[in-house]
Amino acid sequence: MQTLIAVILIFSLLVAVHEWGHLFFAKRAGILCREFAIGFGPKMFSFKRNETVYTFRMLPLGGFVRMAGEDPETVTIKPGFELGLIMNNAGLVEKMIVNNKAKHPEAKIVSVERIDLEHQLKIEAYTEESEQLETFQVHEQAVIVQDEQETQIAPWHRQFGSKSPGKKAVAIFAGPAMNFVLAFILFVIFALVQGVPMNDAVIGEPLDDSPAAEAGLSAGDEVEAVDGVSVSTWQDMTQQIQQHPNEEITFTIAENGSTRDVVVHTDSRFNEVEEVEEGFIGAGQATEQSPLLAVQYGAEQVYMVSSLIFEVLGMIVTGSFSLDYLAGPVGIYDYTGEVADMGTFVLISWAAMLSVNLGIVNLLPLPALDGGRLMFIFLEAVRGKPLDPQKEGIVHFVGFALLMLLVLAVTWNDINRLFM
Repeated sequence: MQTLIAVILIFSLLVAVHEWGHLFFAKRAGILCREFAIGFGPKMFSFKRNETVYTFRMLPLGGFVRMAGEDPETVTIKPGFELGLIMNNAGLVEKMIVNNKAKHPEAKIVSVERIDLEHQLKIEAYTEESEQLETFQVHEQAVIVQDEQETQIAPWHRQFGSKSPGKKAVAIFAGPAMNFVLAFILFVIFALVQGVPMNDAVIGEPLDDSPAAEAGLSAGDEVEAVDGVSVSTWQDMTQQIQQHPNEEITFTIAENGSTRDVVVHTDSRFNEVEEVEEGFIGAGQATEQSPLLAVQYGAEQVYMVSSLIFEVLGMIVTGSFSLDYLAGPVGIYDYTGEVADMGTFVLISWAAMLSVNLGIVNLLPLPALDGGRLMFIFLEAVRGKPLDPQKEGIVHFVGFALLMLLVLAVTWNDINRLFM
């Protein structure tokens, strides 16, 4: 249950921040955003604010922002339809009743002859009182009411397709960008509370019943050498320890101008990446408190995690790649459970790494991802006109299907690893 709650909270946070980036900049561009959704599947609850319906759905595996013009309108009105029109005080149509007109006795009943809700915003129709064709101007925020559900109309200037390539690109790029911002903030929070790890070869707080604690090492001990090998950085010291699994090694500790030796019997653990046993002593890295260093640490960690992800992507390109380098929903769930057992702040750091991962993966130039959409926007800018929406939709659909096949393959691999 702890793992399930952690996974739901982390994924909901990452998705909410990602989709909020799309929403905020789409609204800034004047695009009508019909829905902001966290999760997929049936709605659990929803509310409406400033033209947008905010929904929380049952399966917390993603989310979306539904922008006007990206999908066909759910309600269309054609010539010959009988409508009920409700006017505002300025005489503009503010509601168009498609059915259940008896529930709206104030509505004027008309038979539609011509209708344009995108450009001219007008309805030409015959009324019950007269056989003459009348013209009704429609408010740009008017709603269509069908089955007592209101859908706001989307004039052309409020649709995604009407915007310049630059505004479109900003609205799409903002989602992944916010994942990098979130990761930076989470790493900074981690560093502010836990302290910024020092690069010096200094012992941090030993874990209870660890080899370091049993040998008498304590936080703040400055290590000059490990088994006779001089060390000056945490990385140097760690590498020396890892080379001696289940062995006695001697730490030379600087103390008041002199040195003392401490013998530690290391434990061992298996490194799944290198496929070797490594020594460890159960002591954390020493830290120091500084807001300025915390900001620097946040930026460095985002860069470091990004570099590691690009290394894996490079392996895909060169062919030296294995599915073991990827984790699907099952693998992430399993890893999150292990991280959750290590404490809240380790979980925060893990969430930051996942956020960087989500940002980079979404920027890949693959159909159905934000990077794929940015690629089409770039082509639109070069050509001077957008590609055929139907052809673009087919490309995204095929790309989405291939991505789902990859997810299934990775998930199957994750399940096999759990039972190996």
